[in-house]
Amino acid sequence: CWVCLGVRLERELLAPLKSLSQNVVDTTTLTPRGLRKTIAEQFSKQDDLHNFRIEVMSFGFKYGLPLDADLVFDVRFLTNPYYKPELRHLTGLDKEVYDFVMNHEESEDFYKHLINLIEPILPSYKKEGKSVLTVAIGCTGGQHRSVAFAQRLADDLAKKWTVNISHRDKNNRKETLNRS
Repeated sequence: CWVCLGVRLERELLAPLKSLSQNVVDTTTLTPRGLRKTIAEQFSKQDDLHNFRIEVMSFGFKYGLPLDADLVFDVRFLTNPYYKPELRHLTGLDKEVYDFVMNHEESEDFYKHLINLIEPILPSYKKEGKSVLTVAIGCTGGQHRSVAFAQRLADDLAKKWTVNISHRDKNNRKETLNRS
């Protein structure tokens, strides 16, 4: 059997390294999660074993989905501040845009559902051994609605969890020329 031959050859080639090793892990019966746990227990500081952080990011769908996102939410159904000339060049971090986005009944309803969905599942992600959970919130261009929502979510989750926030496309404006 080719697989058996490959395993035998690998063992022969690695035998000199095994004799020099301080730690040897028998992976025969380990699942990937079990291997991760075993390695973490042997090589991580005790304080690091239970670290879990949440990455909240905003993005623009027109620039593509974030490849590392675990959970993706779409806020393109909300009223877009882009179509208000006085808000177009601002972002969801600016109070005027944030208030415009959040002061709609649909926004508040959606946010309540979103936080009520995410908060209860976080302990399970941590328990499962995940060290980072990436929550991505997208709108069309990634400057207004998604930024406001991601910021609010990060601020609320940071009350109980370690949270990092990023706004991937906040400054990716494609300016249109005014041809008069």
